[in-house]
Amino acid sequence: MPNPWTGIGNPYTRTEVVDRLRATLDRGEPIIAGGAGTGISAKFLEKGGVDLIIIYNSGRFRMSGHGSTAGLMAYCDANAVAMEIGEYEVLPVVEETPVICGVHATDPRRRMWHWLLKVKEMGFSGVNNFPTHCIVDGEFRQILEETGMGVQKEVDTIALARKMDLFTIVYVGTPKEATAMAEAGADVVIAHVGTTIGGTIGVKDAACSLEDAARRTQEIVSAAVAARSDVLCLSHGGPISTPEDAAFINEHTDAVGFVGASSLERMAFEGSLTELTRQFKQIPVKRKP
Repeated sequence: MPNPWTGIGNPYTRTEVVDRLRATLDRGEPIIAGGAGTGISAKFLEKGGVDLIIIYNSGRFRMSGHGSTAGLMAYCDANAVAMEIGEYEVLPVVEETPVICGVHATDPRRRMWHWLLKVKEMGFSGVNNFPTHCIVDGEFRQILEETGMGVQKEVDTIALARKMDLFTIVYVGTPKEATAMAEAGADVVIAHVGTTIGGTIGVKDAACSLEDAARRTQEIVSAAVAARSDVLCLSHGGPISTPEDAAFINEHTDAVGFVGASSLERMAFEGSLTELTRQFKQIPVKRKP
């Protein structure tokens, strides 16, 4: 469905979103995508100049004070939560930044072609594969793969979204997954190197070094571009939690930007709200005699 109100905002066509991102790069700017779990987060991400706003169910957990990994657990209907945040909180307040819907493609209760039609009808300009099973490993990952809930379903959903003219931005954890997603038609591949460190609910020991994150990111970027030369590649997660960290990755890889969820939304609230409250607690007060 082409957008009859081109230039006014969501929904954008796939080509319109890609053109916007390439224009960002042509200006010499990095592509920055931000995860939003609330309307106010989306509003101020847009004011800060973010290129894409992505809605995941983990955003609701994150902004409720819980670790983002809760979004991978059976605590809610991930697809319904992302749709609800979009319909009632984010899409009504975002003026012109493309809004992307996180889709749990391995949900066995949904027909993905039908769900993607609903996503498109709601006014989202694209989709992202979250919750994603690409960040699950070990024996549990093998179980998911063998019982019909593997990453191939995410790849198939991205291929379907491409046919439906939806912009696609995807998480991958390995070069093999990057190749599969690029071949499926993903517009942007995100090298996911783990749960974000820092703050009150980020990981501490379960993270790689920044140098290792750069190595892993480049391996993923190289695989994606080898499969399709026009794919754009970004970094996310693990030790990449500050602008300086993201700059390091850009400087040491062929990634052209960064996706921040906890590192943008949660960190902004944790630091500024704490400090502002402390300042209010220091205002003078007259004591009653």
